[in-house]
Amino acid sequence: MNPEFLTISQAAQLIEKGVLSPVDLVEHCLARISCIDSTLNSFICLLANYARNSARIAEKEIKSGNYKGALHGIPLGLKDIYDMAGISTTCHSKVMQNYIAANDSYTVRKLKQAGAIIVGKLATHEFALGGPSFDLPWPPARNPWDQSRFTGGSSSGSAAAVAAGLVLGSMGSDSGGSIRTPSAYCGITGLKPTFGLISRSGIVPLSFTLDHAGPMAWTSEDCAILLQALAGFDHNDSASVNVSMPDYRAALTGNVRGLRLGVIRHFYNSDISASPAICHAIESSLKQFEKMGCLVEEVQLSPLMEWAACGTIIMLAEGYALHEKRLQEGFADYGEFFRDRMALGALISSADYIHAVRKREVLKGELHQIFCHFDALITAVTANEAPKIEAVGKFSIIEKPLLTMPFNVTGNPALSICCGYSENDLPLGMQIVGKHFAEATILRLADAYERTTVWRRRPPFKNETCTLNDFFKQA
Repeated sequence: MNPEFLTISQAAQLIEKGVLSPVDLVEHCLARISCIDSTLNSFICLLANYARNSARIAEKEIKSGNYKGALHGIPLGLKDIYDMAGISTTCHSKVMQNYIAANDSYTVRKLKQAGAIIVGKLATHEFALGGPSFDLPWPPARNPWDQSRFTGGSSSGSAAAVAAGLVLGSMGSDSGGSIRTPSAYCGITGLKPTFGLISRSGIVPLSFTLDHAGPMAWTSEDCAILLQALAGFDHNDSASVNVSMPDYRAALTGNVRGLRLGVIRHFYNSDISASPAICHAIESSLKQFEKMGCLVEEVQLSPLMEWAACGTIIMLAEGYALHEKRLQEGFADYGEFFRDRMALGALISSADYIHAVRKREVLKGELHQIFCHFDALITAVTANEAPKIEAVGKFSIIEKPLLTMPFNVTGNPALSICCGYSENDLPLGMQIVGKHFAEATILRLADAYERTTVWRRRPPFKNETCTLNDFFKQA
């Protein structure tokens, strides 16, 4: 790994040993943001002074023997739907551009308690749905691998900032694939945890029963570190579940022998047609899992369209319920993509919504039965590499069924991990899905895969004037 692309795990080890200063690490990130982000637009709000002050505090705490753990002194970014006290939460929208949060969200509070340093707020799609849009107060984020390409949505800035090495990790949200799709397109790892494992209080909602908060980072180990700090019961989120948590990082043993993996091929090779590059990358990954001792077998679920239709109806109906009054009073205040997508929710009847909710229970039962026979499921994240940003249409979210939506419908944990590159040298993603609250298993699988493949050693573009080399101290 190049020094300017330290993982959270690597940086934490250096910080704990006194080889790397949190102050210097934050200065490096700020310098890199200054060098690169004008081409990426990943940040909406840069908190440079706040980050510097937090880094100085972290350094004093660590030197005094009060080391809090692997996130202490680590620079992170927040998707700009997360509240942070005294800082604007814009949701990338003109409608919210003057809103200042009174309190930290539950997740921000947990990150601060762990000693993490918030560097700034990151671009999203308007209210986590409308994008990529060019009629908003801020431009859409660009893909670090090719700035003419789409980052995926809606955690666009969160993926771009991590992939470009501007921060070491970030927070995203996922209502139909908004963590996993940007992670796949930008070549990082993104985890949508089990519904209810991470609180959503203080996060602007899109869909009450589909929204998940989750971490995005360069590796699955980094996601495990973030998850350890974030997971926990919160009485302010009615969906929050009080469960015992394992040591997620300790679960990353590298040993996956005997785990049973079910492959949902029909999602991406018949229900929709994924590119040959995607299909080849997943088949190669399955062979790698078999070499590591996993048992791989194909499985059949209901057609992807049924899962996607169920989730999309629920998402649009619940989203419209949140925005109905404001849309009626100021339709033109929203960007075109968001308002026209969300207006579809006005066409969904109460009967449509109830049918979708009932269908959801059937689909959840179906997946539960499959998991009686498997430890994890494998499928694609997207059907293709990242498209050109201008090629993403207004109604792209309904033109083709999302490969990620099934696991928002069921609430199962699912992560995206890089599994290769296309002929255009763009990242490709594989989706690993687990049983409810089995994050440790899918993180273990992803980590074992990363250890035995080369994909994590390939960052996107670098700016050699923004190197971390000068910030290292002699041990």
